[in-house]
Amino acid sequence: MEKIKQHTFALAHYTYNVLSTLKYANGAPVVRIYSDTDFSNPDVQGPIINFNVLNENGEVIGFSQVEKMASLHNIHVRTGCFCNTGACQMHLGISDEDIQRNLQAGHVCGDDIDIIDGRPTGSVRISFGYMSSFEDAQTFLKFIVATRFSKSDTEIPFQSSVTKLTTEPVPDDGTYFKNADKLSPGTHISDKEFGNNSSVTVKTVDWQPAKSESESIRATVSETAVPTCRGGGNPITVTNIFLYPIKSCSAFEVTEWPVGNPGLLYDRNWMVVNQNGVCLTQKQEPRLCLVNPSIDLKQKIMVIQAEGMDTISVSLEENTGKEAVICESKVCSHRVKTYDCGEETAGWFSMFLGRPCRLIRQSPDKKNSMQHKNTKGPTCATSISLSLVNEAQYLLINVASILQLKEHISARLEEPLEIEELIRRFRANIVISAPESFEEEEWAEISIGALRFQVVGPCSRCQIICIDQQSGERNKEVLQSLSAARGRKTNFGVYLMNQPLCSSFLDTLSVGSQVLPVLKENTEIQRPTSSEEKCSG
Repeated sequence: MEKIKQHTFALAHYTYNVLSTLKYANGAPVVRIYSDTDFSNPDVQGPIINFNVLNENGEVIGFSQVEKMASLHNIHVRTGCFCNTGACQMHLGISDEDIQRNLQAGHVCGDDIDIIDGRPTGSVRISFGYMSSFEDAQTFLKFIVATRFSKSDTEIPFQSSVTKLTTEPVPDDGTYFKNADKLSPGTHISDKEFGNNSSVTVKTVDWQPAKSESESIRATVSETAVPTCRGGGNPITVTNIFLYPIKSCSAFEVTEWPVGNPGLLYDRNWMVVNQNGVCLTQKQEPRLCLVNPSIDLKQKIMVIQAEGMDTISVSLEENTGKEAVICESKVCSHRVKTYDCGEETAGWFSMFLGRPCRLIRQSPDKKNSMQHKNTKGPTCATSISLSLVNEAQYLLINVASILQLKEHISARLEEPLEIEELIRRFRANIVISAPESFEEEEWAEISIGALRFQVVGPCSRCQIICIDQQSGERNKEVLQSLSAARGRKTNFGVYLMNQPLCSSFLDTLSVGSQVLPVLKENTEIQRPTSSEEKCSG
């Protein structure tokens, strides 16, 4: 046990020392470490490092973003407050009143709400065990360097140093760990590689979306008014509509589609589960994106196709034969009741994925529901019906935002991604064409035809956007580029909730429809002053 203690502490001691020296070009630290010791004595300090990653301005980057980026590098970190509220409050400076305010803001243990009012709600923790090696420590440090600093920059002495790290054998007799004050890992970086300074300076390149040359004219008006179109600009329109009948499978693109209370008709009504009833997504099974479901409303069937497989179909008629309960999880968010779609589909998916699995459908009388907190007016207490979506009924992205991100990704890839491929990676329901990138994040609500939607928040992206939806292959650069582009969050796109339809008749969402946004804080886009600028209906 003594050897294990000394070994694991040596790893933590080494990692702590290197992390402590990392600095940006402006001298700002890369991480903020929370510790009651200086990592000099294994008798009082365990092999655990608790920290938050900072940007060049000293602002904390949310732990959920760090966790997502770490997963791309096959690194598992723990995040949050680690069931130690007292230590979390002490090191993060969170008062009892802050805890209450965070709870009121919706923050609970285990969620992804990592920043509230600019302050962290938790941190990141790494730990070492008896099987951990210095190569593991190096991999973690390389991950920090790779995700915080531009790899195209030639003035990165630490990055070149990390790639030259070597490992020396550790003696078995324990002499390597005899004096804790003299502990030094078998892995080292030479003084020449570090330079004369004790800290490491790294030059970074920060990317921000370019501002429009002609900014839109905005005026404070009543929230109930709806703008005709952007002043001096082109109207905002719907360019693509996608639904995903089977959760995490390929998109089914349509030009117009019926809309019900849970969202687009048949969107995410089915999902694939493993033999334990746990939902499978592209995170575990990237090949799900190669399964192509399509809906035939006339024949009332869902057709399922994949290369090398026979085509099968599933009836759209409701069937409550064999019910199964899906446990609450991050994927499903809530406990939902479903029924099994039969042995034929189970065999089809099991053969395609090479593992036992089944196709299940949400029971029609057991739709997932949630209280729509952001809705204003008389519908504020309305229970919103959801299908098997993660967060909300709809996800909207903007082509202008995609184009801005494409420029950043192209600088990191030898073969730039096509705009259509990027759109499919972000798996939105509604794609719009607005003049300015990321302006959708400024909207409080939008109207599309007779439908009115509340913007309920941004979509924080995960590693699924790294999967090519045509081949199932992974590429880290998309999420890394998004992280570099957006700064503290990997947000892209916004979630929408539509107010429940008053009638039993389905409305229709169509490509080419005009999008009329209302801005946050009671502001909206000014009406055009010239008759030539008016938008057609």
